[in-house]
This record gives sequence, structure tokens and C-alpha cells, in this order.
Amino acid sequence: MDFDEYQAQAKTTDLGIKNMGEVIQKKTLNVPEFLDKVLGLTGESGELADKVKKILRDKHGDFTEEERVAILKELGDVLWYVAEVSLYLDTPMSELAKMNLEKLASRKTRGTLVGAGDER
Repeated sequence: MDFDEYQAQAKTTDLGIKNMGEVIQKKTLNVPEFLDKVLGLTGESGELADKVKKILRDKHGDFTEEERVAILKELGDVLWYVAEVSLYLDTPMSELAKMNLEKLASRKTRGTLVGAGDER
């Protein structure tokens, strides 16, 4: 499965999809469905981080197969929200992935992978 296939299937489970066409057409992002996706992304990222934190804190980094699967499930939830936010921005995930790799390659070429700021 590629990113765009995943995004198309993920869309079928988005309960707030009813206004997406309006979001894309008006290029407005202050609608509840879009904000729900952005906030969901931060929430799922936090759940992922919390699972890892507890493994580091309580088990000194040692994890079980069950914990590995639990982390992967949270990571999958993050992926779903990334797919949805990208969809609300009228951008296929394949394009998002390409943009990200191009940005990172440019930073590597310029020796700016380390540092701060989006436009380095």
C-alpha cells in the first residue's frame, strides 16, 4: 500500500468529512472538522510520547513485544491524523512525503540538518 492508497482508505473513516470540499474550495481552516484533526494529531502524538516515556522511566528503556505493538498502534493513529490534515489541505500524502524529503535533502546539502527554525 502506498501513501495515497492509505489516505483514500483513511478518508472513509473520517466522520467530519462532510465539509471538506468547502474547506478546500474556500481555503479556510477555521472549521471544526479541520481543528479536530489538528488537535487529534497532537493528542495521538502525546499518547505515543507518553508510552515511550513510561518505558524509559519505569523500565529503563526495556520493552515487551506488547509494548512495541502498543507504540506502533499509537504511531498508526498519528499516521491517520497526518493523512487527514493533509487531505484537508488538499494535498496527497505522496506529495507531502516528497516535500518533506526535498526539505531534508536541501538541509543536508547545506549542512543545516542541525539547528533551529523552519527555513534553515
